[in-house]
Amino acid sequence: MKVVSIAALGLAAILAQGATAATTHAPRARLSMAQARAIALKIAPGKIADAEYEKEGGGWRYSFDIRQGKRIHEIGVDANTGRVVEDKYEGLHDKD
Repeated sequence: MKVVSIAALGLAAILAQGATAATTHAPRARLSMAQARAIALKIAPGKIADAEYEKEGGGWRYSFDIRQGKRIHEIGVDANTGRVVEDKYEGLHDKD
């Protein structure tokens, strides 16, 4: 029984390391999340409903869903240049 438990713990540790390694492959951005958030909020004032650092379209960016009344304004900010790469609206229920 102990052998099985130790093996299971070892497998769980290996899987956890793999998951951690997969999430750490994102390169370091030149802009911080706070800097990108400031850029996004200048374009679309409101309340940040969701924020993430993601790879999209071959590059890394910060993506912000900003709640503005009955709609979501999605702003994408290039993580290295600060350039706005996405600027679109969605309804509140358009998100998964």
